[in-house]
Amino acid sequence: MMTTTVNPTAGVEQWLAKNAISESPFTQYIKNIYPVSTAAQDFINRKAYPSEPAKGEMLVTAGAMCDNVYLIRKGILRSFVKEGAKEITTWISAEQELATCITCFGLKQPARENIQALEDCELWVLSVEDLQYLYEHFPELNIVGRKILEKYYRDAEERAFIARLMEATSKYKHFIATKSDLLNRVPLKFIASYLGMTLETLSRIRSKLSRNINEFN
Repeated sequence: MMTTTVNPTAGVEQWLAKNAISESPFTQYIKNIYPVSTAAQDFINRKAYPSEPAKGEMLVTAGAMCDNVYLIRKGILRSFVKEGAKEITTWISAEQELATCITCFGLKQPARENIQALEDCELWVLSVEDLQYLYEHFPELNIVGRKILEKYYRDAEERAFIARLMEATSKYKHFIATKSDLLNRVPLKFIASYLGMTLETLSRIRSKLSRNINEFN
């Protein structure tokens, strides 16, 4: 008589495979920074969700609360403040970067900046409330948060240096060296504002650099 061996765990494995939550890009992003527990990964996978704002859409408006952290999978976001009718670009973020309004975190104050999509975007979103839960229940997420803040503090320090200490041509050359992938994607008026110069000044610099390259060739 033939006997059949039954795997008692087969049913459980099949159920887990059928009901498993796929790994979100937010989880992948965090794991690339620092190892996190399976429980933390499961929480992020359940809580993070996709969003696809269209070009020109506002994600955050100054004066309102920013309740989310945005991971950019595709597209560009611009942060800016307004002085009367003038818009001053303070930050430009692209793929595999995070965007949010930091004043809304611990300080619980309304956003001072606006955040706008410059292209049709693919984002992954995690709420500030869920992020705070991760900090409180998974110690390793505090290391992730520290490493992210360290990176963005370095970026902010460099941003301040560019805006305040470098002359106009050097500013633009530095932008080319560090963000060349944005040159043909971001309108020049926003790049000029980000660099702390007028559009006319930036246009003159670009023309001069172009002439120098042509003469050299």
